[in-house]
Amino acid sequence: MTVKNILYELEEYSPRYGPEWGSGGIFGLKYYRRTLYYTLAFEAEGHFIGCERHRIYRFELVGSQPVSGGDTYNAVDTVDEKIYFGGWVHAPAIYKGRSNKGLATISFRNKYSHVHEYDVENDDIKLLWKESIHDEEKWTGEISDIIYDPYGDRLLLARGDGHVNLGIYSLDRRNGKVSMISNRPVLRGSLYLDHACFGIHIFPTGTYGIECIDLIEERVKTRMFSQEDKRAIDGSEVIYPVMGDAISAYGRFFLFVRGGIYVGNPVDESWEPLKLIRLMDFGINAYGPFRTVAKPLGGGIVIAYNAYTNSVFYYDDPNIVRSINTIVGPSVLLYISPPTIRIIGAYGARITSIERVSSKLVLATNTMANLAQYDVSPFDMGYRGFIIESLSELLSRSPPITYNVPGYLVGNTVFGGIPLSGYKYPRLIITASMDNELTIYSYDLSLPVSSVETDKFRIHRGVNIIELDKYRGLIVSFRYRELDKKLITRIILEN
Repeated sequence: MTVKNILYELEEYSPRYGPEWGSGGIFGLKYYRRTLYYTLAFEAEGHFIGCERHRIYRFELVGSQPVSGGDTYNAVDTVDEKIYFGGWVHAPAIYKGRSNKGLATISFRNKYSHVHEYDVENDDIKLLWKESIHDEEKWTGEISDIIYDPYGDRLLLARGDGHVNLGIYSLDRRNGKVSMISNRPVLRGSLYLDHACFGIHIFPTGTYGIECIDLIEERVKTRMFSQEDKRAIDGSEVIYPVMGDAISAYGRFFLFVRGGIYVGNPVDESWEPLKLIRLMDFGINAYGPFRTVAKPLGGGIVIAYNAYTNSVFYYDDPNIVRSINTIVGPSVLLYISPPTIRIIGAYGARITSIERVSSKLVLATNTMANLAQYDVSPFDMGYRGFIIESLSELLSRSPPITYNVPGYLVGNTVFGGIPLSGYKYPRLIITASMDNELTIYSYDLSLPVSSVETDKFRIHRGVNIIELDKYRGLIVSFRYRELDKKLITRIILEN
């Protein structure tokens, strides 16, 4: 099957049976040895397209039908002729229904974490490992990342979502034996120099540090974040730094979180300390890189920052419900080639997975967020599909974008981190209910990280227009001196 024919096999998926919280998505996209793999969640379907076949695996090796889940973090890696994929699955899935208050729940008794092996040459699937604690409301740590250790010839498993058995684990890919390396919850990681480094993550508040495994000497180095580490280079804190993904490039470790990026050398900070750069931060809002991937591309990095990653409807605090369901703008695809960050694509609610296939970039999309405790449905709520982008066109464009940021999301804290590279006519249109003062912070992604410049502007009651053309090529963030809950900041990026 040619690349063109493989891409013709990609289709859209409407809501179908799969009891869980809101919507899953398409995860784990991996093109390897002329085979394209992905998992469809929440239907729990593993798809393998190649060599005149389109095989669909429904996790029957884990348990009985009907199933739901599959993978919601892009846990996949490749070695030799094998594709290793992991995640979690309900087998069988049990939808418990609604209470008389309208609160819907599911049973977690049959929720398993899993790692599978797919033999590309022989079209063979093997279950290497599964685990469940068979509890009605709790679950064992999901497999949120798989990293092949080329020195120890093993799989390193990140487990950061669950109630027990969290941490970094080692899996022998020949016999499926699993052993724990560290018990700190980690969500995603990457090879870095001769180490493997992971983000220490605790739900729902975010990233608390970085843990690195010396692959040669088997030593574990833990770097917990201080309060100062949670401050971006503009001097203010990034709240709820929920982890997205991690990747190694330019001799540095990049850790993407809601509101920014940590960059530096976590193995030896005497060479270059970790710094937090504010990026696409819209205050008390779920906009960020959660449940997507960072991919190497053209020597740089491509990653999505998503508009609607996580949400909640049945929650005690209506202000949280309003804030997390406020859509400030489109999801964006960012291309990072220091010192610049460029917006190269604008899309809908979520980009859940990214993979290069020949001269194309395949983006997995979803219209709906992952929900929370009492927002269960017996079927996936999202419309999931694919966008096929031409790499040559994608890397040369800067799409027009508008962000509408209400004052109740950001208050008088720093927000923004908007890359202006590629835009000729960036501007702010501010509608204020009171006189105020705006500080604009400007910086870039120089390595080592450079300093920040500041400018102040008077804001008058009514409509204010501030041209941002003097900041072209830079990243800008903003702060109002006084809280104005009725204020609207429109960030307009045009060419």
